[in-house]
Amino acid sequence: MSKKVTGTTWNVYDANKLTQAEIYGQVLCDLGDEHSEIVGLSADLAKSTKIGLFQEKFPERFVNVGIAEQNMFGIAAGMAKTGLKPFVSTMAVFASLRAAEQIRTDICYQKLNVKIIATHGGVAFASAGTTHQATEDIAIMRSFANMTVIVPADGIETAKAVKAAVKYPGPVYIRIGRGFEPSYYKDENYDFQIGKSIEIRQGTDITIIATGITVLQAAEAADFLAENDGLSVRVINIHTIKPIDKEAILKAVTETRRLLTVEEHSTIGGLGTAVADVIAESGKGCAFSKVGLQDEFAEIGYPEDLYAHYKLNADGIIENVREIMGKDFEEDDNWEDEY
Repeated sequence: MSKKVTGTTWNVYDANKLTQAEIYGQVLCDLGDEHSEIVGLSADLAKSTKIGLFQEKFPERFVNVGIAEQNMFGIAAGMAKTGLKPFVSTMAVFASLRAAEQIRTDICYQKLNVKIIATHGGVAFASAGTTHQATEDIAIMRSFANMTVIVPADGIETAKAVKAAVKYPGPVYIRIGRGFEPSYYKDENYDFQIGKSIEIRQGTDITIIATGITVLQAAEAADFLAENDGLSVRVINIHTIKPIDKEAILKAVTETRRLLTVEEHSTIGGLGTAVADVIAESGKGCAFSKVGLQDEFAEIGYPEDLYAHYKLNADGIIENVREIMGKDFEEDDNWEDEY
């Protein structure tokens, strides 16, 4: 299915040639045709975040507030109060830190229908330094009452997330990357539901729970471990961090007893913490480890180099899986006395 948008022909099967942000911009234009209530807002980053495509097509439904992110989210809240559906796009670090109070109080507190597309998530803009690296945003956003947090695996899943967000009530935070992150999905022929994870690989020895760019790396690691170590590795794509799919996590605990979370984010407060909360509440024991930034600010460099440095790539995941497989723990089937 091709779409004609401001002179650009986009086919979803060309997703590996487009950034997540470019696909988001194209999809938002398509949705703008169907939903006249959609409006766009930018803080002088329309080109960088690709919401500029929507600006070109619907100039009368777009507001550039200038370099004033806090004002932007306040304006978006006011628009939502009138029945509009604002899509606000800025870099993840600016949304989660500079405008945190406005998102919390103006938008989440009133449970307003504002959709936040946060680009340059994680270490995607690592070369720009700590000021432009968003390694705490998931933790911040999931702590806000009424906020839904989604981290798509690639461009195709970004398209599905944006489409789902239009119909989903209340504030939604969608965190995407910056550059040409490789795609995991080959097409749109899979079921995407907010709050429902996707088991992309079956396994009985260990479960890797991944989100965002680490989904592809986890899948590649699982293939390598199956071929070279004889391991049966389950891989779950938890694209929705909040509300999280508790059922899938507890099923993995019961059936594999070993879990590894992988995220392009601090291990404090993000995916790993959300999964750990579910495990702790269940009273069931398992071997568990979190891969991500270990209470530190990211180094400066190319994203691919940082993925390797923080063991977010396939090699790093393989290393961590092998470490967990070497851990001893009680594996009785009767957990009633452990609760």
